[in-house]
Amino acid sequence: MSSTERTAGMADTAQAVSAAKPAQATPVAQPTPVDLLFAGDVFCDLIFSNVAMPEPGAEVFADAFTITPGGTANRAVAAARLGARTALLSELGFDPLGSHLASILAAEADLDLRWLRRTVGYQTPVSAALTGEHERSFVTYQEPGLPLVWTDDAVRVGATHVNAAAELPSWVPRLRAAGTTVVGGVGWDATGEWSAATLARLDGLDVFIPNDLEAMRYTRTEDAAAAARALGEHVEQVVVTRGRDGAVAFNAGTGELVEVPAVIVAAVDPTGAGDVFTASFMASERFGWDLRTRLQFGCLCASLSVRRLGGAASAPRAVDVAAYLAEHRPAGDWAAIAAWAASAAAPTSA
Repeated sequence: MSSTERTAGMADTAQAVSAAKPAQATPVAQPTPVDLLFAGDVFCDLIFSNVAMPEPGAEVFADAFTITPGGTANRAVAAARLGARTALLSELGFDPLGSHLASILAAEADLDLRWLRRTVGYQTPVSAALTGEHERSFVTYQEPGLPLVWTDDAVRVGATHVNAAAELPSWVPRLRAAGTTVVGGVGWDATGEWSAATLARLDGLDVFIPNDLEAMRYTRTEDAAAAARALGEHVEQVVVTRGRDGAVAFNAGTGELVEVPAVIVAAVDPTGAGDVFTASFMASERFGWDLRTRLQFGCLCASLSVRRLGGAASAPRAVDVAAYLAEHRPAGDWAAIAAWAASAAAPTSA
């Protein structure tokens, strides 16, 4: 056999062996999962501090002023600052306010803006807040925007927050079926109806977080604990925030009722404190803490946020939590939270 024939025979054999081997599939990169998804309107908040609404024709002067993202951005920024991989599903215009907010949000680590839509011709919602130590008034302008729809079903979402005062978007049950925890809240019902239709929607949630006034109005009860128990007939986990009185939670599955006090601080601006509580409570789910510890964490983060102006702007980071606990040593068992804060605030090696 010539060398040419041997070479051809070896080539035929190699091709046969290659054909017999199964093709190696090219690994497909999995989309990066997100811990928390917040969907809703983002406002440009103009915060005027320590001032009351002026009488007609009068002028009043504030002690301080800031511009900050508000609305859904309060929760999204608060969660991201606590290390949760956070997605924001919202819309901003290309107007000066929208561009300013987009630059602020882009500077937040752990805040994923892939689903933040920028729309030509859309006026970014704006709200002027006149705040005191515990009260605030708002003047708001908002134009209708496009529907906010989550379409990236390949992205695993740990938990999402929705408005339970309206019909839930069609993508919410789809996420829940895939394992996402659905957390809901409501706003003040200006109609005074406090409709039973809202309660009927709670079976589409895993956790419901109203404030005490909202909870008592919907349940026709006289205190937050009774309201939490009554709401437990509609949803498994209820958390009722009580401002300076802390929070109370009821787990319908176990019958556990837990109350924790607020952490009292010198308040400058209460704007967004409830949003910070909700985001902190949601972000803490991945830490494996019990219900009491998660409520403590939410109350602490909410209290730390009222020491400065704005909701998103004042949301605390792990270093703020660690510093406060080390300096003030509030009553109660804070060991788990202090350990997390010290670890999360520690600088990472290059």
